[in-house]
Amino acid sequence: MADPAKTRKHAERIRELVASLVREIKDPRLGMVTITDARITGDLREATVFYTVLGDVAEQASTAAALESAKGMLRTRVGHALSLRHSPSLAFVLDNVLDTVKEIDDLLEQARHRDEEVQRLAAGKQYAGDADPYKSDEDEDAESVGAAEDKG
Repeated sequence: MADPAKTRKHAERIRELVASLVREIKDPRLGMVTITDARITGDLREATVFYTVLGDVAEQASTAAALESAKGMLRTRVGHALSLRHSPSLAFVLDNVLDTVKEIDDLLEQARHRDEEVQRLAAGKQYAGDADPYKSDEDEDAESVGAAEDKG
C-alpha cells in the first residue's frame, strides 16, 4: 500500500500523461476531450480517469468508444512512464461538469426568486415590537449617567 502523498502524485501524473497522450490518438470518433481528474487506488493497480467532452450526447458516446478502444495503448504508455511494477488498469468516467453547472445555476435562480418574493412581502411592513429589541452601548451609557445623577 503506497502512502497517500505518493498516490496523489501518481494520480496527478496519470492525469497529465493521459491528457497529453489523448492528443496523439488518431481515432476520428474522438471529440474535443478534456481530462479533468484522475484517481488511483492505494495499491496503484487501478486508475479512474475523469473527462469532459464538448458536444452533445452523440459526441460523448463516440468519444467514450474511442477512449475505450485506445485504453490498451494508454495503459502501456502510462505504465512505462510511471515505472511501476504493474501498469494500472484505466477506467474512463464522463465528468458531467456542464450538467452540474446548470443544476447550480438553476438552484441559484430559484433562491433569487425566493429572495425577491420575501422582499416583496416585507415591503411596507413594520416590526411587531421595537425595530432593535437589543440593548446597545448607548442605552447602557444613558442608564449609567441617569443612575449617577440620582445618587448625586
